[in-house]
Amino acid sequence: MAGVLEKSYIEICGFERESVLRFRQITLNLGVGLHFGGVKYADSAGGFSYEDSGKLLSVTSNRFIHWSTSGDTVQFVEQSLDTNLLNNAVRLHIPNCLLLPGGVCIQETLNNIIILIVTSQSVHRLVLPHPTRMYRSDFVTELQMQSIFTDIGKLNLSEPAHSYVLPFAQAAPACAPSTSATWISHQGEAVFALASPSGGITAVTLPAHDQDGTVSIQELKQSSMMQRLAGWMPTAIRGDQSIPDLAISLAVHQLEDDTFIFTLCQDHKLRMWSFKHQMCLLVTDMLEYMPAGRGEVKASPALAHKLRLFFSSSTGLCLAIYLAVPKRSQFCVLQLVASENNRYSLDHISTLFTTQETLVDFVLTASDIWAVWLDNDDQTVVKYISFEHSTTGMWNQVFVQPSPEEEVHVGEDQDPREIYLDVLFSPLHFTASAIIKALQIYKRGTERYSDLSWEELKKEVTVTVENELQGSVTEYEFCQEDYRLLQVEFWSKFYACCLQYQDVLSTPLALHISPATAMVCVLRKGFVSFLLPCFAVDHLYLSSDEYLFSEEETPIAEDSNLSRDVLQLVQCLRMVSESLPEDMAYEMDKALEDLLSPEKVSEKVLEGLLASDNGNVIQDILNKLQDISNPTVAINTLLRELDLEADAETDTRPTGQSLRVRISLSQLYGSSVAASLICQAVCQTAMTRTLLCRDLLILQQLYLRNGDNVFVAGGAQLLQLQQDLIPRCSSLLCSYHLLKQMSLTLSSSVPLDILNADLQHLSVLELSDSSTPTSSRSVLNPQTVVELFYQNVARKAIMSQILSQQDVEGSQAMLHWPQMISSVLTLLCQFLWPSNASFLFPECLMVNCQYAQLQEYVRLVGPWCQVNVGSYRFVLGHCYLASGEGQKALQCFQEAAAEVDKEEFLMKLTGSDEEAATSTAPRLLYYNKVLRLLEDIGLPELVINLATLAISEAANDERSQAALWTRIFKHHLDLGHNSQAYEALTQNPDSSRQLDCLRQLVVVLCERAQLRDLVQFSFVNLHDEVAGTVMFEYGMRLGREVRTLRGLQKQVNCYLAALNCLRLVHPDYAWIVQPSSGAAYERPGTSPKRNYDGEFAANPVSQQIDILELKDLEKEYALARSRLTLAQQDPSSAAIAGNDMGIHAFFWKTLLSNFKLFSGAV
Repeated sequence: MAGVLEKSYIEICGFERESVLRFRQITLNLGVGLHFGGVKYADSAGGFSYEDSGKLLSVTSNRFIHWSTSGDTVQFVEQSLDTNLLNNAVRLHIPNCLLLPGGVCIQETLNNIIILIVTSQSVHRLVLPHPTRMYRSDFVTELQMQSIFTDIGKLNLSEPAHSYVLPFAQAAPACAPSTSATWISHQGEAVFALASPSGGITAVTLPAHDQDGTVSIQELKQSSMMQRLAGWMPTAIRGDQSIPDLAISLAVHQLEDDTFIFTLCQDHKLRMWSFKHQMCLLVTDMLEYMPAGRGEVKASPALAHKLRLFFSSSTGLCLAIYLAVPKRSQFCVLQLVASENNRYSLDHISTLFTTQETLVDFVLTASDIWAVWLDNDDQTVVKYISFEHSTTGMWNQVFVQPSPEEEVHVGEDQDPREIYLDVLFSPLHFTASAIIKALQIYKRGTERYSDLSWEELKKEVTVTVENELQGSVTEYEFCQEDYRLLQVEFWSKFYACCLQYQDVLSTPLALHISPATAMVCVLRKGFVSFLLPCFAVDHLYLSSDEYLFSEEETPIAEDSNLSRDVLQLVQCLRMVSESLPEDMAYEMDKALEDLLSPEKVSEKVLEGLLASDNGNVIQDILNKLQDISNPTVAINTLLRELDLEADAETDTRPTGQSLRVRISLSQLYGSSVAASLICQAVCQTAMTRTLLCRDLLILQQLYLRNGDNVFVAGGAQLLQLQQDLIPRCSSLLCSYHLLKQMSLTLSSSVPLDILNADLQHLSVLELSDSSTPTSSRSVLNPQTVVELFYQNVARKAIMSQILSQQDVEGSQAMLHWPQMISSVLTLLCQFLWPSNASFLFPECLMVNCQYAQLQEYVRLVGPWCQVNVGSYRFVLGHCYLASGEGQKALQCFQEAAAEVDKEEFLMKLTGSDEEAATSTAPRLLYYNKVLRLLEDIGLPELVINLATLAISEAANDERSQAALWTRIFKHHLDLGHNSQAYEALTQNPDSSRQLDCLRQLVVVLCERAQLRDLVQFSFVNLHDEVAGTVMFEYGMRLGREVRTLRGLQKQVNCYLAALNCLRLVHPDYAWIVQPSSGAAYERPGTSPKRNYDGEFAANPVSQQIDILELKDLEKEYALARSRLTLAQQDPSSAAIAGNDMGIHAFFWKTLLSNFKLFSGAV
């Protein structure tokens, strides 16, 4: 992805996919009554970021708290982008005490987090432990951490240290404060500055929470007898229509020995108070900064002005004042200047104008003003501007998340239920809260669904809508089209209900900017969204016309002429997009899904546009194309910017960093919030660029059709367009469509037993541990497959790559949000990009048993991607194995073999990159791995087929040939294919393996009583081996394992056969190697044998080789014959073990003599 960032941002909404966030409910009843007819405060919100949230080596890295108020309730949520926080949400209800807008403030001390709350009738202080005091060290290795709200329930909030009822607010509703500001003094006191309804400020001070003391109340007013007499007397009693010094916005700034309180009042004046000296130090009329119309504005009281402060050691204290004037609203940025004798003045820095009407909130930073508005259609507008360096006065864009489409397009060949469910439960459009609220209203019941999982909620919605549909049907028979229209009607009704509640939850309440990381959040009524820097190519495509036409250059092109060409080209793309009907856009999208040629479909769409061009839009586009001096270069520039193909892979292994750093890196951006946010950003990027590539492809087809009129160079440029640019654009379109689909695809929940079984099968492949599933489970339920990949594989590699070259130990401000999140997004997209060499994403899907998703991925990538072709065939083969389609799997494995020595994944699979020094060919190593996999799963027929194929690859490798023939023999024998097993035995070039196979063949056929097959084999050049060694081994095993009369009879016959064989050969060769105990099942492929008691025989230990000559066999025969004679007299003696003549000689002589079998004893 292009590393070039533009000066705009894009909003990403971190929608939850679990049940609604579980808030712990805490009620604080102060015993105060409700003020009927009193003031009503608007809902509000705010945020707090820890001071060290920008430091990697901190327990508070990327950690923040946000809150929202509504009526007499405030709810807090602590979130981290690095770790999942437990018990992180609490809802505090203070009956009859309405939360003031901006009435919540959080401050950080060395040991505590202190929350200050102001309501219409009370003030509160909550003292919670600082995260650094909850853990013994600065860094934590757990995957989850406790929030600071974990033990909030243990606090007695009604105690004087935590709560105080305002005595002056009890008299009447009009006595309640209108706005407030709070702070913690250097002595630990909690100070609440309240705007008095009669003007001035009332300061309520609570003693330090760990000290005894009394509450003090001070009033800050201009020294006037009438003002002192008026006090808190309601306005209506005094007969005033407005109070000049009534504060409508408050802000405070602490110094070492004093605190300044700034008030923006109804008379449009800014006042600065010294809390220490209780006097007003500065009064400034803000109307002096208005260029015109001051008299008209001054005649009416200020009601919506706002004040914000920003302090830094380099800039000092700056103030930003928003003057809310119809059609002439403006921001004034001022700097406080101190002179001698405590005299202060304000220097004017900048005045910025805005055409937006309803300001919701704004934030002042060291260089910018960020603001959020509601437009006339109640749509959210977010913009920012540099108050020092903006020469044009034009605000920078923030592309906010658009509301879901009011109507869902359902194709004639699509199931309405499936389409609506896909939209409702996609990761981008609706929160669980909106769906649950719509479900409750739709069912007209009181059921609560907050405990439902995402899948359970989906089922509940389906059942509810379908039941409603069935309940409305009065006829028993419907034609298919009528029933389809009825489905669309009911599903669209439920969808409209979800839209309504999603719009309510999307209402913006505030902005929050982290001073440490520069992360910008939009706090909405039902969720929090994050602002990410926009890449240059996306900025151009998304910009509104007023911005696009005002730009003269773009960072993706250094040459000014080329910049103008690119801007003109993008304007043409916008015109194509706006002229494209919905049905044609759907046709293009469906063509990508159906793997049709994008070039042909775009040509067809262009023909449709030309046929329906009633407004001469195409002619307007052609006219603008003629303004582009070098169109092929401009198109090539855009395509290069869109291409995510990366250079050679960067080494992401640890680079000698300390354990502390590696632990912190392992957690960075590892929470479910961060995973959802980053992967939704991938999806938004892919969706935007899919549309861009689509429009660019249509525009290039228009170029081809009208080439002579728009190309100055003529044929050469047309040829480049046709042979190079259009195919590249088509490939990019398919790639971004693939990324979009994967970002929207949910992962499957795999039962643990199936997961373990599949992992056991995959273990034979000996893939890298980096792809194995982690034990942690995301709270996202379910995850998308891209989130699964990011959490399990990509994140650690990305973080190592970003930070490998940085001085992590010495850096104090390294987690700069715009830079970090852009780098993460770039690298994640490159890991996902199908044309890059990295194969981590498909591998992750395979090892996490996401077989259906992996098959869809390979289906989409197959027709056009020329990278990792063999790797895709391999993973597809594994998918077929999982679904029981063995022959398809075998075909895929065979096709993959051709790429074994070319692709990184297959080289890692075979270990050929590590075994380059060995003589075994990579393809044979590959076949060996696949054969082991097939054997582990239990597919002998496929093993035989693949091994037979592999033999042709091993023409010059006798060792590999022998191993393959042994495999073929073993599986033929197991399957009962005796003739094929014998044939494989005879083909084996290794005499020792051939002998092993021969022994096994004879033993198994004898055990199966398939002697007819045994005697039919010719045993060319194998007679000696067959008869002597094998028959003696068979006799030995009969003596050990089958201790019956019949077993003794067989043993005697075996020894006779062995003796005959040795007597027929030359005396020099009349010997055999004594088989070791257990050797029969020690060889590969043989099943374990059981002893006389039915238990598995113990594994043999290593022994020396013994040579048996003819006289040794005669002794063994004599012993066996004696045992047989004894067993015929006494059948119970057959169970006595006896295979060693030397050890048991005296025993057998005694036993035979007892039965008067003296000849046998001698």
